[in-house]
Amino acid sequence: MISRRLLLLFAVAFSVLLENAVLADAPGSRPNIMFVLADDMGWNQPGFNHPEQASLTPNMDKLATEGMRLNEFYTHSVCAPTRAAFLTGRYAFRTWSDWRTEDFGKPSYLAKLGLELAHTKSGEPTRRIHALDTNERTIAEALNEAGYFTALLGKWHLGEWLPEHLPMGQGFDYQYGHYAWGIDYYTKTIVHNAPARYAVYDWHRNQQPVNEEGYATDLIADETVRLIESRKGNDEPFFMYVAFNAVHGPLNPPPGFQGDPSDTDAVRDAMLESLDRAVGRIEEAIEKNGFKDNTLFIFANDNGPVLEEMSKPFRGTKNTTFEGGVRQPCVIRWPGHVAPGTAKDGLVFIADFFPTFITLAGGNHQQERPIDGLDMTGAFFSGEKSPRNEIIYDVAGSVRLPTIRRGDFKLMGDMLFNIQEDPSEQTDVAIKHPRLVAELSERLDVVGKERPPLGDKPLLMDPPLPYVYGANEQEDVPQWLIEKVEAVRATQPKEWPPGETPWPKAPQGAEASKMDGLRDEIVK
Repeated sequence: MISRRLLLLFAVAFSVLLENAVLADAPGSRPNIMFVLADDMGWNQPGFNHPEQASLTPNMDKLATEGMRLNEFYTHSVCAPTRAAFLTGRYAFRTWSDWRTEDFGKPSYLAKLGLELAHTKSGEPTRRIHALDTNERTIAEALNEAGYFTALLGKWHLGEWLPEHLPMGQGFDYQYGHYAWGIDYYTKTIVHNAPARYAVYDWHRNQQPVNEEGYATDLIADETVRLIESRKGNDEPFFMYVAFNAVHGPLNPPPGFQGDPSDTDAVRDAMLESLDRAVGRIEEAIEKNGFKDNTLFIFANDNGPVLEEMSKPFRGTKNTTFEGGVRQPCVIRWPGHVAPGTAKDGLVFIADFFPTFITLAGGNHQQERPIDGLDMTGAFFSGEKSPRNEIIYDVAGSVRLPTIRRGDFKLMGDMLFNIQEDPSEQTDVAIKHPRLVAELSERLDVVGKERPPLGDKPLLMDPPLPYVYGANEQEDVPQWLIEKVEAVRATQPKEWPPGETPWPKAPQGAEASKMDGLRDEIVK
């Protein structure tokens, strides 16, 4: 008679064989892809990264119990560079996306490039047009070629003016949300259009201004749910990139907030809970409409938070390349392909999703410009080790310090940290490893020289202070939009002390971006 133990061994072996058989199907299996990106969320804000405390994120936590957490998932340290790397599979410096669109209207940023503030023919100071190069191949274009329906819902931040720089000019079939960096959650305006100091409307559907009341987090979730429902019964797979502006500032409490609006901690918690509810609604819509089993659902974050306490146990904030600025929470769920409630060690960079998605879609990897992303299909779905051993966060000529991670070590400027032994980066070990410092510095120098020329940036935003973003949207600006913007501008300061601006100055050095919670950066 076969023993119970032997039967158990047979059962385990059979389950492993079955799992491997399923996992072998991952390449080219053409799942729907739901990529949800939070904005400025800290490592320890989702409950799955601090199980010892009460959680404000039950829906994110549920996703983690059904999927796999990535313990060493990295991005660039601010919004636009991360988004460019995700869309192109290339480090941000290769596309000059380490410089944000709005930086080209700020004198302190322009000075770092040796440029001066531009002026229109009539003499008005204005912004130089900067955006993701249209010659880049985006993941939306690659998946579109493979037969996917593609949609961008939420924040874009890779160009807000010329139509070729907007989402539908970069491969997306559908667009909803805002183009620029950080809207007011209720008025849908950007607080300034540097160098202009006043608000601009920034809420669009398929690149036309749309008049909607409500809280931005809720509206992005509403639109995503509607779009998911519209795909029911359609055999064409979909790729939805849902880029919430939450929990990025301004600190706008969501509807129903009962706390003190001057209590910034309470407001931040409420904004996080609002984001979590939105994620839960998207999860529910995926399941309710029958897509769960064939949908790769990824939840991630774009860069570190504005307060270091939200990065703990890591050091640093957004706009720095300390771990707190670049190591992000990330969960991957795909029933039958990812073991529930698991965690994965090994370096993963945001650009790695580019080739991974193409592999899963059975798409074409051939393109003119080489990528930096590595295909993680085997690491994610077959239990293989991550093929990545190096990440380049910034190089010379970037706004932030040149920084590289190789293996256990990270060189940040002239500081060296052993991340494996010292993840909170408290001890600079550069003096102990001079040869490694020299090797990593040389590597940064060599790669940095691969940055293409910037060019002279001759195209200008005109008018310098539009009512709404989008050059084509300047025609017949609706009266409702003008009235909304004028109402916001009426509340804004009309005079500023000499040298002061409504936007922060360019950061300088490793500690330049310690946050005060209200502004993106503080100048030291």
